[in-house]
Amino acid sequence: MEQEHNYKTLVNNLQTALTLLEIDKNSQLYQDTISVCNHLSKPGFQIAVFGPFNYGKSTLINAILGNRALPIDIIPTTGAAISVKYGDELKTKITFIDGRQINQNGTEILKEFAILDGDRRMREDVASVQVFCPHPLLQNNVELLDLPGTNDREAQDKLVRDKLLTADLIIQVLDSRQLMTLTEREKLHDWLIDRGIKTIVFVVNFLNLLEAEDQKEVYKRLRFVAESFRADLPSNISNLYRVDALPALRSRLKGDVAAAQSSGLVMFESALQSILAAKQEKMEDIRLPRVVTIATQIKQSLQAKAQNIASELETIENKHNAKIEIQQKAEKLIKQGFITSVLELRNWLDEQTLLYRYQSEATAALQQGQFSNWERNFLQPKLVQLQESIVKWVTQASEFFNRPQPETLSITFPTHPQVNLPNKPTNSDSFADTASVGVATGLGWVLGGPVGAAVVGSAAYILNKSLNNDNQQTTEQSYHNQLLQLYTDAAKDYLIRFSKESLEKLVKYQENAEKIINFQMPEPPLDVTTKRSQLTLLNGCKENIDRELDSLKTGLT
Repeated sequence: MEQEHNYKTLVNNLQTALTLLEIDKNSQLYQDTISVCNHLSKPGFQIAVFGPFNYGKSTLINAILGNRALPIDIIPTTGAAISVKYGDELKTKITFIDGRQINQNGTEILKEFAILDGDRRMREDVASVQVFCPHPLLQNNVELLDLPGTNDREAQDKLVRDKLLTADLIIQVLDSRQLMTLTEREKLHDWLIDRGIKTIVFVVNFLNLLEAEDQKEVYKRLRFVAESFRADLPSNISNLYRVDALPALRSRLKGDVAAAQSSGLVMFESALQSILAAKQEKMEDIRLPRVVTIATQIKQSLQAKAQNIASELETIENKHNAKIEIQQKAEKLIKQGFITSVLELRNWLDEQTLLYRYQSEATAALQQGQFSNWERNFLQPKLVQLQESIVKWVTQASEFFNRPQPETLSITFPTHPQVNLPNKPTNSDSFADTASVGVATGLGWVLGGPVGAAVVGSAAYILNKSLNNDNQQTTEQSYHNQLLQLYTDAAKDYLIRFSKESLEKLVKYQENAEKIINFQMPEPPLDVTTKRSQLTLLNGCKENIDRELDSLKTGLT
């Protein structure tokens, strides 16, 4: 019971391996695996007879059965795998691909459904051919399998090769007139030995057709064949027998015991009985080597696929890691550029910086009534330049890291300053008014910046000093000084508001932008996850098969 459980577990693992390997169902490995899995727990003992066409396979089986149950002729005719099982009477059962069946007494129907057609091809509509025969050899759940001849067509060869894998004992029929050809040797290794099939018995036919001297030479060669290949048989059982099939059949039909003895049939039948007695008790000794052979091929396929996937996985992960490394480097460069650009704009927007650079110019522009032009031509270009420098880095980060861009950095100017001018004194002097305004406005705006401011300040200082020295500060001068202070205060207020509002917008933009620039480790590609899962399944399946095989081998020792 435990052994049966082990077989079932192993079969499940092998079938799982077929799924993981995605093997074509028409491939030889797939079909061999399914056949071996089905054969493991199959009851009964199957004896398959195979060899090239016209070697006397059907005649040998008829001789064993003592009945012309199978069609025999000078022309090779067997075109199907004919299964001969025990039955109370001789009858035939034909099963077709579409499920139809024909049951008929005797075996005459075989000539219609179990022989080659006029083009020497097997029938494509027949699924199985079974003959039931009341023979003692078959009573203990023993089955004889008559296979089509090899070396004729590929379809026949494939059928024979598949059937041999699930036979518990192989009888390979040889022709003494061309003993063990190169093709037969190749099939012995490729179809049998290399697939873990070691329960093989050779039967040599047609030896009776040779002269005595030739028979001696053939015996030498036969001994060489027997010694060069040791079958997995009981120690007291030979793996090579002479059976003259046609004389054996005739003697059996006539009931001539002496003739049957001289044909070699009796000795061969005795060997079959001994093999059955020894092997039927330990079927696993026969079937396990084939399972090991197939399982080894499956494991090799699993390992090969696992290695390919591991190699693909390594390539994908290397590319993924290289991309991450590039993105990390890009993040560092973009961050550095972004921070530098932000700092440059922040410094420019600093209240003291704006007052130092632009208060005098703004004051002059207000006095001239050209504040809008001054803002558009002098202040705005610098702001646009600094904003674009920042946005450039954010755009690069958004494209490189495949993330949506934040709202555009849009720093706007505050409302223009409004100066409420006081009434002019009634005794204003037009010259003094013109001179005062000309010094305070035109010169500073033309020069611009700190230099202009310095010039304006110097001019005002000189004028005031002169007036102080002369102690002649007039009402008009006081009015102009008052105007200058109003314009100066308005420009200062404007620049302070511009600094505060702009820095607030910059801070918000910087917070959102840094989320985009901040690189986040991406999830592994879907291919990586899938291939890791495949790799785990493949390696796990291989380990399971190894474990089950070890368990079976231990159970047999």
